[in-house]
Amino acid sequence: MYNKLFHFALGVALLVILGCSDRSDKEKQKPNIVLILADDLGTGDVQCYHSESTIPTPNMNLLAEQGIRFTDAHSGSAVSTPTRYGIVTGRYCWRTRLKRGVLNGYSKHLISPERTTVASLLKREGYYTACVGKWHLGMDYKRDTTGNVDFESPIENGPNANGFDYFYGIAASLDFPPYVYIENNHFTKVPTEIQQQQSFPRYLRRGNKADNFHFEKAWEHLLEKAKGVIDQQSGEDPFFLYFALPSPHKPVWPAPQFQGRTGLGPYGDFVHQTDHIVGGIIKQLKKLGIEKNTLLLVTSDNGSFMYRLDKSNGSDHLDDETVQGYFPENHQANYKYRGTKADIWEGGHRVPFLVQWPGTIDKGRVLDQTICTTDFLATFADLLNIELNEDEGGDSFSFLPLLKGNEEEYQRAPVINHSIAGMFAIRKGPYKLVLGNGSGGRQQPKGKPWRKPYFLFNLEKDISETNNIIEENSPLAGEMENKLREIMDSGTSKSKQATEYK
Repeated sequence: MYNKLFHFALGVALLVILGCSDRSDKEKQKPNIVLILADDLGTGDVQCYHSESTIPTPNMNLLAEQGIRFTDAHSGSAVSTPTRYGIVTGRYCWRTRLKRGVLNGYSKHLISPERTTVASLLKREGYYTACVGKWHLGMDYKRDTTGNVDFESPIENGPNANGFDYFYGIAASLDFPPYVYIENNHFTKVPTEIQQQQSFPRYLRRGNKADNFHFEKAWEHLLEKAKGVIDQQSGEDPFFLYFALPSPHKPVWPAPQFQGRTGLGPYGDFVHQTDHIVGGIIKQLKKLGIEKNTLLLVTSDNGSFMYRLDKSNGSDHLDDETVQGYFPENHQANYKYRGTKADIWEGGHRVPFLVQWPGTIDKGRVLDQTICTTDFLATFADLLNIELNEDEGGDSFSFLPLLKGNEEEYQRAPVINHSIAGMFAIRKGPYKLVLGNGSGGRQQPKGKPWRKPYFLFNLEKDISETNNIIEENSPLAGEMENKLREIMDSGTSKSKQATEYK
């Protein structure tokens, strides 16, 4: 009797061990995911996109050589907050209360607590989820009777409420107060100083600042935090790191060791430093031997804020660092694309987009399919064989087939572009319809949304958007406008009619 019981117990124990081992093997099959989001990095800032750029970007160039470079990738908006909302939720931000502009460092939360995010999706699949860097999606602070923020009380509805196990970073852009680091749901220090306003390039707004907050050291500090997350989570369980860099956004304030390195003023040095930070993550993955099991994605939240100037301006950033722009012969931050950050033109939202996954995706591929930064949620779900519900990621489409070389399986509804002032554009193949009469952003004329004459461009023939062909193609323009309104009104891009619209 004893022997029978012993052998039965031994058999059960072996089954449990084997079951745990099998589960562990399945967990190991899930790749780590690192998403690096630069802030205001233009396509022309990166040498693998703009070979004539003299700003060294060796790390991003290496990613292009070892992975995939997308040439028709777009941010969900031409400015920060709306794009970040789309990245985190897989949904266009203009479907929320924020129809134009961005939040600031004291704005209330934008993401509804019940909404699925990339972090909550991955967390329920066993991932450790972390966000390091710039949040810029609002959070709720306790305030006293006079309306001032209580910096010692817990913060509500920040990253931790949106699926992230860990957060370390800043509330908004680095030019927005409060200038205090936040860890999870608490400010790390009570601000005791007032930062005074500064002009470009060290552009800052006046506001509360902690005495240990040093602008020129912020980027390296955040890099160390991000590397720390990778160190701590490089075991058996998969991790997701969303590393939202605050550069090369203003304040343009490169660290001392990068100043003067490029010969293109503080902005050029700052882009070079941004590439260095990307390289820091690449090196950390290699150091720990986990790069082959890590899907690494690098992109930007919109185009660069640096203008393309002509000689009538007198000088450019190379001559005078207080000038926000370059002569084309010196540098083109947004490459050959028209406009800048904030605009509906391609320079506002066409972004660098690089993907590396050694041993899983082929090296050195260049893809011209149109994708959007709202597509991360659906791509990660596809990667893990998760079926999204109808109310999850309504504007998100998986680009995993493109990574795997199955281009014929890729299906996506038209990408919709959006400017800072709420101007829309819609794509159909090479055609782009702008539903307004100007940039909708910073470049003159700014125009008004929904005000005619509209613009229709064939980007295949006219990538710089110089030739408006709407008069000779009015039926096509009308059809594209109707499709845009249909997608707007339906609350999703995922209807059969939208997905099959080519």
